[in-house]
Amino acid sequence: MSEKEIRASLSAEGVAGENVQPGYLGVTPPRGQPPARGERVWVERPEQLQQAANALAQARVIAVDAEFTQARPRAASVAGEQTATGPRLALLQLAIEGKCFVVDALRLHDLSPLKAVMENPETIILLHGAGADLRVMAERGLNVAHYYDLEATSRSIFGQQESSLAAMLLRALNVRLDKSLQRTDWSRRPLPPAMIAYAARDAEMTLALYSWLLQHYPAALKLHEHSTEQETVAAWIEPFLYGTSPAPAEVAVAEAKARGQLSDEQIYSDSRAALTTLVSPMLRSRLLRLIADLLLVDMAPDLLPLLQAGTAEERAGAVRALGRLGYQAAKEEIAQLLKDPVYDVRKAAQTALRNLSSSKEPRRQKAVSARRSDGSRQWVVGAAEDEAASGEEDNDWKARLRTLLGE
Repeated sequence: MSEKEIRASLSAEGVAGENVQPGYLGVTPPRGQPPARGERVWVERPEQLQQAANALAQARVIAVDAEFTQARPRAASVAGEQTATGPRLALLQLAIEGKCFVVDALRLHDLSPLKAVMENPETIILLHGAGADLRVMAERGLNVAHYYDLEATSRSIFGQQESSLAAMLLRALNVRLDKSLQRTDWSRRPLPPAMIAYAARDAEMTLALYSWLLQHYPAALKLHEHSTEQETVAAWIEPFLYGTSPAPAEVAVAEAKARGQLSDEQIYSDSRAALTTLVSPMLRSRLLRLIADLLLVDMAPDLLPLLQAGTAEERAGAVRALGRLGYQAAKEEIAQLLKDPVYDVRKAAQTALRNLSSSKEPRRQKAVSARRSDGSRQWVVGAAEDEAASGEEDNDWKARLRTLLGE
């Protein structure tokens, strides 16, 4: 595709990505049959919970959903101060074939009968949007050993805007999910039957969605299978993949290089190794962002194959990284993604092409060290590099002057 054709495609797509056609434009497999309504069991006593755990232990696949109470302030240990609690687990819904247990997690303080079920690596736990549910369950001592995140699976196939449970059920089963009670008060007791049915429905439908995805997209599901084993990358990369770094990548890496803990050669070598070994689309997408943040320009050719990756977040992540790295050789291949079936990829391609067309030079952003007047050092990122360098010289002569004056 020539430069003229690329510009014509950009013009047809609208200004600054505003008119990129929304939605998923690809082919969707045939819809499945909605599940028949099964038995719904309200669990509020310890003996009922044990019976539910016994039944769940016989199942190979369990769909799990959770409802939370809103955070409320509570008195802190220091008089006069208030702290806010996080969301509390109010209900835990566990659906197996033909039955759904709705567990009153407010009344039942001890959920330990479910530990063996959740921690069994042979049992597949299904979650739609795993993050919050996993955190709140872990606070109650329930740590999931083996699970699939169906929201992440759906996002890899159809894109961010098409991955909600409601959107996926409409696509996969032609079921319109009632979300009218989504923000209701789940701490009220007794719960009306309509609220119990509403809570159970999400878990039941998650189980049905899994069957449809397993039939038509088994490879995508496999990519979003999680176990207790963590993917291995270089130690310095891990904080940026798992969101635990207290500083931006440019700053943290610049500090490590200044201390002699990292070299440019090692940064490139470790990043290439991670790109080869990582499996999770989410982690690979975060690695691509790290590569762009660190301006690893020499890695641009390594990213070109990812423009044809099977997951939407990898294609979009590669497009964004190549655009930020200013890799002009990728323009034609990126232009092909203006017709990608996933909206996220189309929009990323349009933005990257506009950036590449507006400048022939890659973006320059790096962290540089500057000395404060008290002798300590600060790190400055981005376009302030020149100011930081001049500031360091300025602070140096002021410090020397104060020394001469005995201050």
